[in-house]
Amino acid sequence: MRKIGLIGGMSFESSAVYYKLINEMVREQLGELHSAEVLLHSVDFQTIVDMQKAGLWDEAANRLATVASSLEAAGAGCTLICTNTMHLIADEVQAATSIPLINIIDETAGAIRDAGLKRPLLLATRYTMEHGFYTGRMASHGIDVMVPDADDRTTVHNIIFAELCAGKVLDTSRQALFAVIDRAVANGADSIILGCTEICMILDPENLALPGFDSTRIHACAAVKFALADEACVDRDAA
Repeated sequence: MRKIGLIGGMSFESSAVYYKLINEMVREQLGELHSAEVLLHSVDFQTIVDMQKAGLWDEAANRLATVASSLEAAGAGCTLICTNTMHLIADEVQAATSIPLINIIDETAGAIRDAGLKRPLLLATRYTMEHGFYTGRMASHGIDVMVPDADDRTTVHNIIFAELCAGKVLDTSRQALFAVIDRAVANGADSIILGCTEICMILDPENLALPGFDSTRIHACAAVKFALADEACVDRDAA
């Protein structure tokens, strides 16, 4: 089994989901009391948020690149940035190591393409929805991503940072997200991307108005496939 290197803490709420999913999938695949070989470096999220707000993406890239290098030095065979937003600087982080960085955008695009869909609504942070790195990389896979309008982007972003990242899951916010989805359905969306690693805390991709793709689960499954080499990733809940 190859070691998985997780760059986490952004937020720690979603990093805990990653850890649980990866170990559940390995146990399901190998049986008995097997679990994953995982190295987790959890950063202080507030320092990253401050860089995001100030537009200091180069500093953020240097910080995560240093973390990725430390994971490689500790024996990780791959790295994952356990957040969609920080894939804005994924290329810089990849360049800092000689081991593969499993890209959450590529993995999610593959799942959407395999399902025969191509016009998903993206629910994510403002940075992910507005900076172009996500929609551009999806477009390279033939996926035409729809983003909510300005008011809905503000709603989704605030739910993520003010609530989910702080461990708060409110039914009123779930209903607000359902309303965003309903408007996207009316505008021609054919699927939903849970494009923030915390959104799985409040939305179940199996119970949406359109097919849902949980980027956290998809990313975790890709890590397990890497760790087990030729073995398939077993994901009972997605089966």
